[in-house]
Amino acid sequence: MDLWMALQEPWAFRALIASAMVGISCGVLGCFIVLRNMALIGDALSHAVLPGVFFAFLIFGYSVIGFFIGSVIAGLLSAIAITWIQQNVKTKNDAAIGIVFTTMFAIGVIGISYISKQDGVHLDVKDFLFGNMLGVSNEDLYLTIGLTIYVLVNIYIFYRQLFVSTFQPVIAQTMGISVELMHYFLMLLLSFVVVASLQTVGVILVVAMLITPASTALLLTDRLHKAVIVSALVGLVSTVAGLLIAIVLDTTPGPVMAIVAASLFLLAAFLAPKRGLVFKFFQKRKIKHQIKLEDVMKQSFRLQGMEQMNFENLQARLGYGRGELKSILKELKEREFFEKEDFGLTERGTAVASRLTRAHRLWETYLVKEVGLKEGQIHDDAERLEHLLSEDLLDEVDVRLGFPDKDPHGSPIPEKGSGKPEMSLIQLNKNQGAKIEIDLINEHISAALWKLGVLPSEQLQVLNKEENSIQIKQGDKTINIPTKLAARIAVK
Repeated sequence: MDLWMALQEPWAFRALIASAMVGISCGVLGCFIVLRNMALIGDALSHAVLPGVFFAFLIFGYSVIGFFIGSVIAGLLSAIAITWIQQNVKTKNDAAIGIVFTTMFAIGVIGISYISKQDGVHLDVKDFLFGNMLGVSNEDLYLTIGLTIYVLVNIYIFYRQLFVSTFQPVIAQTMGISVELMHYFLMLLLSFVVVASLQTVGVILVVAMLITPASTALLLTDRLHKAVIVSALVGLVSTVAGLLIAIVLDTTPGPVMAIVAASLFLLAAFLAPKRGLVFKFFQKRKIKHQIKLEDVMKQSFRLQGMEQMNFENLQARLGYGRGELKSILKELKEREFFEKEDFGLTERGTAVASRLTRAHRLWETYLVKEVGLKEGQIHDDAERLEHLLSEDLLDEVDVRLGFPDKDPHGSPIPEKGSGKPEMSLIQLNKNQGAKIEIDLINEHISAALWKLGVLPSEQLQVLNKEENSIQIKQGDKTINIPTKLAARIAVK
């Protein structure tokens, strides 16, 4: 069909505006549906409105307003029934949803199929299942525009309540926000969106317009207000482009809209800046390359302390090809981790290698002492995690283990950074007083002192020094501090 000629027709203009409204409203509401894990409920409500159409026809005849009222009532009754079964009957949540929506859907299909056989009745169940763009009347268009404006205004007004109840329901309750009321309010808006979508995509495919644009937006941003806007734009593009393509191909618009939305989702899944598969692929390659660089520095650090450092010994330890190892060494020299004139680590490279070695040996010690693994079971795990363990976590492990000097294999564990402070608690003489340097201890050492009852801000005095502990007095309390902990507490 010629697209330009088709767009001159009144039905095409009405269909285009209705599609745009459906795309925007579904996209905006879909973000909250996806984040609340309510995709199946959205599918349920879209099917459950059919009995409302049937009973509305019996009461009002062929009336758009009648279909709207009946569909909303059917949707709300279904939401109430689902919630009641979930709360009062011993059955799975998704099973309750399946029971209600299949029952309601069956009633609607039977009812509409029955009355459509009567003379003079122009009611086809296929129009409600898959949409009927040719049947979008002015009354349908006004209703769709009105419902879209109503949904957008309510999302704007109650955005704060929806945000809090979506991510932090417990905090929402303490703020006086009824989580249950917001749930039913969302169900009401969902019913409105489903009714607005009947003539465009139909009840079967409306869930695609609710879920797919929102899922696409959530791949592209992690801010809810931005996700809502992006989802609305994706929904708008999906419905309008889907309609135009369907006109050209002379096919049903609803399925084409769903395919366009899915295509945009796949595009985002591959090309999204942080979550896309392409980004993850290059990120993994970058991490693997970084691990190789760090492994070369770590093995160089160990070789310097054990035997002559040269290319052959390093290659034998790492198992890399000559070309690959030469390329890595060249990069390390360019980044000033290796000496350019000499075959050895710079001060910067030594610091990185020392941290990796510390991470490896501390984690091995933790796996043996705290997890209970044997010495032969710990190396591979430590080899993998040494590149991922944060400095903060290593400090916590170090304090918990009591600042071990050697790993389970007897190898020395390097000190952190520059090592122990210039003036530590262990260096004080008997009866000497001091204060702890608060700025020179990390939060994990502070936590250990707190457990012992030591207050960093108060004056202390050394009472006695033994091999494994140092006894101090602070206020009216006498406290024993382990020697290894005292050696890392900076004092003035």
